[in-house]
Amino acid sequence: MKNNMVGWFEIPVTNMDRAAAFYNTVFKIEVQVQDFGGTLMAWFPFAEDKPGAMGSLILNKAYEPSDTKGVLIYFNSEDIESELNNVEDAGGKVVQAKTQISPEVGYMGVFVDSEGNRIALHSRS
Repeated sequence: MKNNMVGWFEIPVTNMDRAAAFYNTVFKIEVQVQDFGGTLMAWFPFAEDKPGAMGSLILNKAYEPSDTKGVLIYFNSEDIESELNNVEDAGGKVVQAKTQISPEVGYMGVFVDSEGNRIALHSRS
């Protein structure tokens, strides 16, 4: 296989300003919002020379947030507890605190974002 299996992901939102503020606060980043003919997208920061998939928030009537259906996206994290501590102040809800998966795999945590999407975090420590 030449590339990693996941090349792009989109997280549905119903309010782009609220969603962008949520992710900016939780991850200490700044997403860039673009309008593509009425479809709003906000890209997560991406480094060409680092592993991982690119992705964005997306506001389009064909997309619907869900906290129980569909794919669960895991964001890489260096400090799960720190990011989970930002979730509620940013308008989300922590649904699983930092939990060890196994010593070999590392840790995970899960939250529901400001739009109602279930999102996970993963770290090695």
